[in-house]
Amino acid sequence: MPTQAEKGTAFRALHARDHAFIIPNPWDVGTTRLLAHLGFEALATTSAGYAFSVGRPDNTIARDETMAHAAALVSATDLPVSADLENGFGDDVDTVAETIRLAAEAGLVGASIEDVAGRPHRLLYELEHAADRVCAAAEVARALPFHFTLTARAENYLVGRTDLPDTIARLQAYQAAGADVLYAPGLTT
Repeated sequence: MPTQAEKGTAFRALHARDHAFIIPNPWDVGTTRLLAHLGFEALATTSAGYAFSVGRPDNTIARDETMAHAAALVSATDLPVSADLENGFGDDVDTVAETIRLAAEAGLVGASIEDVAGRPHRLLYELEHAADRVCAAAEVARALPFHFTLTARAENYLVGRTDLPDTIARLQAYQAAGADVLYAPGLTT
């Protein structure tokens, strides 16, 4: 089985090549093994998929449950695994930083952090605070002894804020804060 450092390097290389790659979302050990067998190069957990698979709504799985689930998926494959870590399981920068540390401890080599707050209202964080959260996550990721790919998500379109200039400004701020990958789910063009 490849080491975490080898998986981290492989995952980073997928992002650096000149064409896209497909990263499917297993929701349990069985789908992890199936997707690996089908030839995918990396996998990413799904918060909604895992929650639904255990009969719960999205955004109701606690951080410790998420990390245990991620560790189970990591142990089921030789592929690099990244995780959907929702908003980092807290509003403050220290919680987000700790979540990234725990993600690495679980064997993950990447993770995404969203810029939405306050369940159930799902409001966006103010831009400066959202960028500070990404910065805290990036600082932990950079201090790890292997490549950890941090994705910052601008959730505007998923929460009904169809404001492209604000989405772009958020992504640029997250890039400046240290994110490796930028993602704005919900864009259709």
